[in-house]
Amino acid sequence: MREQLRKHKQYLLTGVSYVVPFIACGGILLAISFAFAPMTSSGPDLSQSPILKMIADIGGAAFGLYLPVLAGFISFAIAGRPGLVPGMIGGYLCGVDLDGVPGGPEAKAGFLGAIVIGLIAGHFVSLFKYLPSHSFIRPILPILIIPVVSSIVVGLLMLKYIGSPIAELMAWMDESLKNLEKGNALVLAAVLGGMIAFDMGGPVNKAAFFFGATMLQNGNPSIMGPIAAAICTPPLGLGLATLLRRKLWTENERESGYAALGMGMMGITEGAIPFAVVDPFRVIPCIMLGSMSAAVAAMQFGVADHAPHGGPIVLPVVDNKIMFVVAILIGMAVTATSMIAVKSIGRRAGETT
Repeated sequence: MREQLRKHKQYLLTGVSYVVPFIACGGILLAISFAFAPMTSSGPDLSQSPILKMIADIGGAAFGLYLPVLAGFISFAIAGRPGLVPGMIGGYLCGVDLDGVPGGPEAKAGFLGAIVIGLIAGHFVSLFKYLPSHSFIRPILPILIIPVVSSIVVGLLMLKYIGSPIAELMAWMDESLKNLEKGNALVLAAVLGGMIAFDMGGPVNKAAFFFGATMLQNGNPSIMGPIAAAICTPPLGLGLATLLRRKLWTENERESGYAALGMGMMGITEGAIPFAVVDPFRVIPCIMLGSMSAAVAAMQFGVADHAPHGGPIVLPVVDNKIMFVVAILIGMAVTATSMIAVKSIGRRAGETT
């Protein structure tokens, strides 16, 4: 059992090693375009600068590739080159709205879906190694038969079995958030903060974000304020953790920490993904706790955000600016200290076994 866990951790590490440059490239390019664009009530205004718009488009393209690359190379780590095609197709389907029939459900499986479908694709392709094949067919197996058959299977799983449950879950969460909005504001802030951090740009994150954006459109910026603080906390908190206790992290993780700090400043939650993919069971609870703390603090301090975005970059359009910064610092501190604590405990447990 332990050996299987070790192997699967290595599969995830392989996917991360290939996807980090895409996330870093996309995040930096988006950050540059946002930093120099004027901030309006509807977000960064790129309409007056073709160059900034082009930079943002390129950054968006890099971000658009991270799900296929992550799933594809997780599958590659398991099954070799034949696993790339079904893994990347499955990863691509994790990032698009899936509506197989007119008026049908929409689903985005996001980063967590990419991990799951990458593992499924890789193990499915590996099954072909145990199937008998004629010498005439064997040369075309890895370049034709395996990609076609496995892509059909992976695609059907996403379109028919994974997409609909996620769509139903998103609808349920949206209705639940509307009910919470009528009740305790601090409970709502905690729930939204946890959702923002949970899948770092995936469907749960987007459900919380679009709820805040809808409230903003309806003239209520007080919901977007806590969300804006929660958005940047995961990458900033993890980046801070890599600076405070460098010995707990690998060289690659320390480099990802620098990138995470830059992406967090620009409100890009996906900067935490390289850490979460490698160690999801420890990282995700820690960043959720940090984002919940930041969101609750922002709500308590009366922070309001007039732009549908987050992080320090939206400071010019935030009400109660000092408390917004304080809320982010609280979230960073909670994320970093909890992450360092669980990493330290894990290291000591490893040394005693």
